Amino acid sequence: MEPVRISKLMAQRGLCSRREADAYIERGWVRVDGRVVSELGSKALPSARITLERQAARRQTDKVTIILNKPVGYVSHQSGKGYRLATSLIQAHTQHRPGHGPAFDPAHLRGLAPAGRLDIDSQGLLVLTQDGRIARQLIGDDSSIEKEYLVRVEGRLSAGGLALLNHGLSLDGQALRPARVAWQNQDQLHFILREGRKRQIRRMCEQVGLKVVGLKRVRMGRIVLGDLPVGKWRYLRDGERF
Repeated sequence: MEPVRISKLMAQRGLCSRREADAYIERGWVRVDGRVVSELGSKALPSARITLERQAARRQTDKVTIILNKPVGYVSHQSGKGYRLATSLIQAHTQHRPGHGPAFDPAHLRGLAPAGRLDIDSQGLLVLTQDGRIARQLIGDDSSIEKEYLVRVEGRLSAGGLALLNHGLSLDGQALRPARVAWQNQDQLHFILREGRKRQIRRMCEQVGLKVVGLKRVRMGRIVLGDLPVGKWRYLRDGERF
């Protein structure tokens, strides 16, 4: 086995993101087989035991994750085109806090980033987090977290189109993972995906003769949108897991 950068090993194991790993290594908060490592770029065998010092674990518990019901008209990622960013909705007066939970702290905006895309014409559940472990769990290359959508469509579904939506389509020359797609009613489809390619559902529907006219994400893993109002947000609660 060839040695691998310790920061990469830490990210692969879900200990933290690679950026966080580098920060912890610089501070001497990482042990490899019991030995403190403090030099950036250090490598170890893939079988090495990697642990975090208490300071790093404490810092991780201070990181927050936010659940937002994104409205249409906001982008999840910086676009450079002057669009409104979804993070601009994370303010004290937009917090959904029905009688419990921590109050908004502006410090929680630092390093807050979306874990997954939701384009400007789509609405629903958007996760924003300071925690690289959660981001990797949701959008890492090996993520298997389900994402559930309600999709309103127009057009005429091609012969065999529903079967193709479930499995058999490709985007950009790469085969898509199997999905679960069924009719919710006469003009709405129910999608469950385990990946999140750019504008994936819209492009899938185009391939089978349908045009998406409304798209709402209602679940990621075990976290559901529920009764969270449009444009409002809440903190991920203690005990909640994706």
